[in-house]
Amino acid sequence: MSRSIPAITVSRLGWSTPDGRAVLSNLDLRFAPERTGIVGRNGVGKSTLLRLLTGDLAPSTGSVAIEGRIAMLRQTVQVAPDETIADLFGARAALALLRRAESGAATADELAEADWTLDARIAESLTKLGLPFPPDTPLARLSGGERTRAALAGAIFAVPDFLLLDEPTNNLDAAGRAAVRETLAGWRGGAVVVSHDRDLLEEMDAIVELTGLGATRTGGGWSAWQARRQIEQAAAEQQLATAEKRADAVQRQAQAATERQDRRDSGGRRKAARGDMPRIVAGGMKRRAEESRGAAGRLAERRQDAATAQLAEARSRIEIVDPLAVSLPSAGLPASRTVLDLDHVTAGHVAGRPVIRDLSLTITGPERVAIVGPNGAGKSTLLALVAGTLAPWQGRARTLVPFALFDQRVALLDPARSVADNFLRLNPGTTNNQCRAALARFRFRAEAADRIAGTLSDGQMLRAGLACTLGAPRPPQLLILDEPTNHLDLDALTAVETGLAAYDGALLVVSHDRTFLNAIGIARTVALDGAG
Repeated sequence: MSRSIPAITVSRLGWSTPDGRAVLSNLDLRFAPERTGIVGRNGVGKSTLLRLLTGDLAPSTGSVAIEGRIAMLRQTVQVAPDETIADLFGARAALALLRRAESGAATADELAEADWTLDARIAESLTKLGLPFPPDTPLARLSGGERTRAALAGAIFAVPDFLLLDEPTNNLDAAGRAAVRETLAGWRGGAVVVSHDRDLLEEMDAIVELTGLGATRTGGGWSAWQARRQIEQAAAEQQLATAEKRADAVQRQAQAATERQDRRDSGGRRKAARGDMPRIVAGGMKRRAEESRGAAGRLAERRQDAATAQLAEARSRIEIVDPLAVSLPSAGLPASRTVLDLDHVTAGHVAGRPVIRDLSLTITGPERVAIVGPNGAGKSTLLALVAGTLAPWQGRARTLVPFALFDQRVALLDPARSVADNFLRLNPGTTNNQCRAALARFRFRAEAADRIAGTLSDGQMLRAGLACTLGAPRPPQLLILDEPTNHLDLDALTAVETGLAAYDGALLVVSHDRTFLNAIGIARTVALDGAG
């Protein structure tokens, strides 16, 4: 009996939060053995869709049918104290059996069950993702990026028909991102990938966009989707404009017809009142006038109904979205002003183990500098030196202008306070009206500005942090950004890029997103090699 072709079919799928808020509604999708990117605004239900596919969530309506086996990689790889890389491969027991066999402690039955190729196959999977670690390595010893890559290696090792990946390149350095892209490029099964990483999305065979209107599929990668999206958006806007003009014209024509009929009726009544026509003729004219008015009214009503239906159809094709607008006022930074001066700085977190050694760096005027390097190379340590939260062991670190630090954990926000309270705390002297206006530009309007920060999703938390950092009436003359694009949806990312490109202060940015760095006009790159 031949095996059926693997597929994931979603039929009329819906899911709502416990308080009844609809997240996904009436969704119809089919995933074939190809690489499909899932894109959409934060909160539209991308991760929820993956959890419905894995069975972690039960649909409120509709169904999910899966032909084949799936493996899931979540955004955060949770770590228990005793977990090792072997646990990500589901191989702890099998490897323990091998160790007993190698030491001569295994029984005859255990020897018969031993998989003598297991060590080599796990090592090969890890090496492909740039991880030269033995399988008994504790996960707690790995960085977040290394754990993500190890989890991906474990998922692929199971040879599923479909890989489900939720933001697989978040927190990965350039080498890690490249390893994920190369792995997916060589993957011959199906993959459903939720991501905002444009380089990764470019490698997809198809893009599915989730919006409040449902799901649309486009063949090809990110560039093809972006081009088609712009064409379809322009066509939908043109159809809406045409429908609005037609509805207005039909309304004007109906009004004009009514006014003409009123004038004719008025003339007939005046003539009848003069008494110069027989009563029977006057009665006939009145009857014909009423019939004419009724026919004209019915025709006008049918035209108005048709125009209204066309207008409603045109409006249904356009999603009403509250836009994110990042517009920064002048920072007032002179071109000759020294912004930052690091002079032969050595620093670290553990005595005798410097992360940064003998580093000098000067930023003058509105320079834009990127800090790059592998995970663990000292990028966040360098930013801590610049922000003054870490003192150098040797050398001197001076930041000579007002600055703001936006870190990847959005630690600047107090999770117990509302978004508005955080803004007022971080921007002293700001009025409530200024606060509300600034937050509204970042999609925190009315009640949304009063939400407690700790209740926000990752994407919303990032957006709130950006609002508090970039929304001040007078921005700082130096912006220090540590991985500012993680968890931002593509529309928000474009808005942030546009705002930062127009910012006239200095930028010091840590990011592995090459497209982002190019978009904001980085002029100089400092590469840390991890060797101090």
